[in-house]
Amino acid sequence: MTLLTLTHRLVGAAALDAGTYEEIEADRTATPHAFVIVLASSLATGIGAIGLGGPTTQIPLMSVAALLGWAAWALLILQIGSRILPEPTTRVDITELLRTIGFASAPGLLRVFGVLPALTIPVFAITSVWMLVSMVVAVRQALDFTSTGRALAVCILGWLFAGLIVIAFGLWLTPPLS
Repeated sequence: MTLLTLTHRLVGAAALDAGTYEEIEADRTATPHAFVIVLASSLATGIGAIGLGGPTTQIPLMSVAALLGWAAWALLILQIGSRILPEPTTRVDITELLRTIGFASAPGLLRVFGVLPALTIPVFAITSVWMLVSMVVAVRQALDFTSTGRALAVCILGWLFAGLIVIAFGLWLTPPLS
């Protein structure tokens, strides 16, 4: 995949273009690129979270938390979309799903701008909603859903449960108050 193709797909994914997600779903060579996008989005989250007032030493922790949150969300989407809320036409290929939802993380790259304290909360709020909507389009395409509402339900349920996992992880890592 050329840099031009990757850029085109990043823009298409962020623009919620269903055709781009279909293209990504079908292209087995896009898997490593999807993985890099998820890693870069997680790192951007860690860097952007500094705007909340934390020390720069928390970048790795916040980045790992973001990556684990994405992984939990992906696993939950797979389970909910394929076992709990599938459509009769649902066909599950885990690599196709991971490719499409990996590219759906593209808006998360903008979280790096959260490093500016005045922008942190707006940037994180906007990119969170944008990533959720991107994920809905990606899931609808990858799981062959005909209903956007079903894809939305799968993504929101996965997002809520993944959020609980990330909160539990954060509480586990937070030292007790003395």
